Amino acid sequence: MARGIRFTETVFNRGLWVVAILFAYFLVALGSLVVRDLPRVDNAVTLERYVDQTKARPLDVQIKSINQELTELNRQAEPLQKQVNSAGNATRAEQDSFNNWVQTREVTGKSDQDPEVIARTRKLDNLREAERAPEAKLDAVKQNIADLNARLSGVQSQRTALEDAAQSQLQSALRAQQLRVFLYRLAITLPLLAIAGWLFKAMRKHRYWPFVWGFIFFALFTFFFELVPYLPNYGGYVRYIVGIIVTLVVGRYAINGLQRYLERQKIEEAKPDIKRREELNYDVVLGRMSKKVCPGCERPYKYEDEANNFCTHCGICVFDHCTSCKTRKNAFSRFCHSCGVVATVAEVTTK
Repeated sequence: MARGIRFTETVFNRGLWVVAILFAYFLVALGSLVVRDLPRVDNAVTLERYVDQTKARPLDVQIKSINQELTELNRQAEPLQKQVNSAGNATRAEQDSFNNWVQTREVTGKSDQDPEVIARTRKLDNLREAERAPEAKLDAVKQNIADLNARLSGVQSQRTALEDAAQSQLQSALRAQQLRVFLYRLAITLPLLAIAGWLFKAMRKHRYWPFVWGFIFFALFTFFFELVPYLPNYGGYVRYIVGIIVTLVVGRYAINGLQRYLERQKIEEAKPDIKRREELNYDVVLGRMSKKVCPGCERPYKYEDEANNFCTHCGICVFDHCTSCKTRKNAFSRFCHSCGVVATVAEVTTK
């Protein structure tokens, strides 16, 4: 069964929901700008603030000095390494040349008395000696680097111990800052939620309802995206406790709302049939009929059964007959669908 809402009214209702969403969007955007432009509630909490500086400063000076020495030694090691590599390459080349020369030359007599053998051997010894000099310097530099690294490791261990000792203070400061941020956001969010709750209770059916719902959407967004993410954790206790409180509040509201609804229904069902139908909103009736429920008590109703003219649960008249053409019609209709005659009060009460 059609709900009977006018096409233009449907279009306007959808347009007004768009207005509500746009209004909420612009409120959220404005709120984000306000939060962004607010000064920071606290300075950044860093570990260094809680480290014992009387002990840390001398260690930092030592670390800086050792790093400078290491930089200088590494700078010295680079050319020495190149010299060692170059001398080693020259020695290996000369050794290969000497070996090849010995293999291809026939030596007669005592080879150690051959002048050319002696000259080549002396040249090879000189190259090896030239290689050992930069190697010794490079080894000394590497030893100094190793000693400095060991010293640096010890100083850094002492510095790390100071930072470990400050970790507990840092965690306490972070929790306190997190709580302050949450309380600041709570101070902003709670009034918005209170206003949204009042608007929902008293103004949601006002002629300016799009702005009411837009503000409600804005308040809900602020709650779930500006407050909940900053809810302190403390091992989950705070979040679960807040969840329990919110559940209790919402559940209590729902339970009380259900009880009020049932009480209203009992009072309404006790009224005379004609009075009940006069008090029912026409569009509400059509909406309930479209859902296949009784327009009076909202219990299931078999509309397809033409023998059902009254609700078996509350006794309200749902179908009657036109006094003009005797056609069975909706008892809430304003006109007869068969002959178009206006349904008078007398017709509506006919059974």
